[in-house]
Amino acid sequence: MDKEVAVSLLVFDSILLLVIVVLAWRSLNDRDLFRAVIKFIALGLLIAVAWVRLRAPDVALAEAAVGSGLTGALILSALIRMRRREKVGTRSTASRSEVAS
Repeated sequence: MDKEVAVSLLVFDSILLLVIVVLAWRSLNDRDLFRAVIKFIALGLLIAVAWVRLRAPDVALAEAAVGSGLTGALILSALIRMRRREKVGTRSTASRSEVAS
């Protein structure tokens, strides 16, 4: 029974490692910034799970709160503000070109 549990945990850890590496790579190479931020948040949560598996629940809580929660929210907020400014900049540029015509 113990060997079955050990093998299943080893398989889980291997899959977790693979998913973390793939998700990190995809979040860095995604052209859509919104999707990249969402992947970054998911990556932080998976890293928190990895910390739990390493028997460090205090680090896991900090990673979940700061790594994915707070940092993800700040990056998402900055992305939304950037998109708003781009829309305002596009509108003002379009209105200037209409006035010049």
